[in-house]
Amino acid sequence: MHERTAPPGATAPVFYEHEEHAHGDGGTLIGFWIYLMGDSLIFAILFATYGVLGRNYAAGPSGAELFDLRLVAVNTGLLLLSSITYGFAMLEMDKARIDTTLRWLAVTGLFGAGFLAIELFEFSHLIREGATPQRSAFLSAFFTLVGTHGLHVTFGILWLVVLMLQVRQRGLIAENQRRLLCLSMFWHFLDVVWIGVFTFVYLMGAMR
Repeated sequence: MHERTAPPGATAPVFYEHEEHAHGDGGTLIGFWIYLMGDSLIFAILFATYGVLGRNYAAGPSGAELFDLRLVAVNTGLLLLSSITYGFAMLEMDKARIDTTLRWLAVTGLFGAGFLAIELFEFSHLIREGATPQRSAFLSAFFTLVGTHGLHVTFGILWLVVLMLQVRQRGLIAENQRRLLCLSMFWHFLDVVWIGVFTFVYLMGAMR
């Protein structure tokens, strides 16, 4: 516990452990918000690039010829469900229920893994059909945008596994709760980005 120098006229030192702890939590969250804003700029650039190059097919296949909207809809459902299950995990965390928190986090990770598996299947199918990133500017922009989102989901799953191990070992201490909150913000951010991808890339691409 730390103490400040007593102000003039004070008869006892002023303790501020809780104030310092609160400032540390707030600083972490503000820093993470700044990171998310930076990540938003990256995706904004990728969306803008796709908007410019999305119709440059170079006499190759278009999105309407390549995209399987039913498969993409299933993938979207998995990611949205993972956001809901993460919300359940946060509710259980607030109740200090370690086991149920871990169960919901595990379900979230499984949904995320399912999302990645379908995305990798889609990529491998497109490549087998000759629709590689080198085929056209449209495909280069598509693979870059969707692949960058997939890398973020992969990182999120790895982060989730690490946090599950930390919660199992140390419980729902304040530090772990703060980390789970940061991951929650990151995970919901990926959902929002994917809704943009689904609408702007897949739905609009299928209508061209």
